[in-house]
Amino acid sequence: MTEQPPVQKLITVMAALRHPESGCPWDREQDFSTIAPYTIEEAYEVRAAIESGEPEQLRDELGDLLFQVVYHAQMAVERGWFGFDDVAAGITEKMIRRHPHVFGDEAARDSSTQTAAWEAEKARERLEKAQDGALAGVAGALPALARAHKFCARAARVGFDWPNPNAVLDKLEEEVRELRAELPAATPARLEDELGDMLFVMANLARKLGLNAEACLAGANAKFARRFGYVETALAQAGKTPEMSNLAEMDALWNKAKEAGL
Repeated sequence: MTEQPPVQKLITVMAALRHPESGCPWDREQDFSTIAPYTIEEAYEVRAAIESGEPEQLRDELGDLLFQVVYHAQMAVERGWFGFDDVAAGITEKMIRRHPHVFGDEAARDSSTQTAAWEAEKARERLEKAQDGALAGVAGALPALARAHKFCARAARVGFDWPNPNAVLDKLEEEVRELRAELPAATPARLEDELGDMLFVMANLARKLGLNAEACLAGANAKFARRFGYVETALAQAGKTPEMSNLAEMDALWNKAKEAGL
């Protein structure tokens, strides 16, 4: 018997896992909504593997993400909607359509020209799907910072944008003042509203600086973990835990971590 190509073999394995009689009980019970959180999680695992710089880890995580695509495609097959080949054919056709300078007769494009053309094509596709408006099609399931970034970018394309990063910083300072004014007697709902405004402006500031707010925060998280780990290690060497220390001592160790370049 001829060995199946790897992707087809994966599809066959997935179908076996979902078989109504001989399949895995857990896999048979799942549906699109229960698998969706795993799909999102695997995408983040891919990002972590990229940051690790380990090729084998990236290969494994890309495999896990591919399995998620195959999983959703199998469930679609069972409902008579579409199959994996339809998914692959659809994205292939879309990439060819959105790159006429590569697969067609259009002149070569630089990166900025291609970005503008890509967004114009996406806007045309949204109109065909009756998704009208500059913000149409921005997925509601995106992480909040990423969604804020996309909202701001979409609005900017139709002229609703700050002229430069300094103008966004001015707006951020305004939002900080508003939050500070609310602190003495604000309800949690009011504080949430004002803090939300601050975070939205910060996502817009990242965009104006050519940065990604989600990546900036991920970097800050990693830095905090390194520095706090240094604090805990230093305290342990002195026979202490953070609970046995105080803020002044921990802050001094934190500053040493900064000086060490952590």
